[in-house]
Amino acid sequence: MTAGTDPFSVLVGTVISLRTRDAVTATVTERVLKKAPDPKTMISVNTEDLAELLRPAGFFNRKARQLKLISEIILNKHDGRVPHRREQLEMLPGVGGKTAAFVLSMGYGIPAICVDVHVHRISNRLGLVETGTPEETEKELMRLMPVDLWIPLNHVFVRFGQQICLPRRPACTVCPLNDWCGYAS
Repeated sequence: MTAGTDPFSVLVGTVISLRTRDAVTATVTERVLKKAPDPKTMISVNTEDLAELLRPAGFFNRKARQLKLISEIILNKHDGRVPHRREQLEMLPGVGGKTAAFVLSMGYGIPAICVDVHVHRISNRLGLVETGTPEETEKELMRLMPVDLWIPLNHVFVRFGQQICLPRRPACTVCPLNDWCGYAS
């Protein structure tokens, strides 16, 4: 996904992605958005039918109810448009800092740092931060990183975390950052 992608699609995909593998997220998101590409259509889809579309993703029943409720709020309180302010996004059911940052950055191109498990783990392993929570990591990275790197940071760290700096058994022997990282020693 690139910055400037439709904010509703970004929001739906991010909700689906929670506790779901990336490959499953992409397939399920495409299927859901084909059936319900906007909040008005999402509301009209039967909850059980939506849950069935979401089935390969984790917590599909809860996500179906959540997507319908989010869509209702977007229609009723935001004139059918996904909010572009973090505070408003975080008022949507189940939307926290990570989701809000991702929607702002990828849906609107607004600089934000989306701190998921990869960004949190890698930032701490590399010694960029010494934090205990993703929220603390986000604040520290925002202080440390130039604003023009905020949006791409998540993508770089996610790919790096999926291919090299794995949660268990990281590939430290082939890591290009070995000289900077105290984790391997």
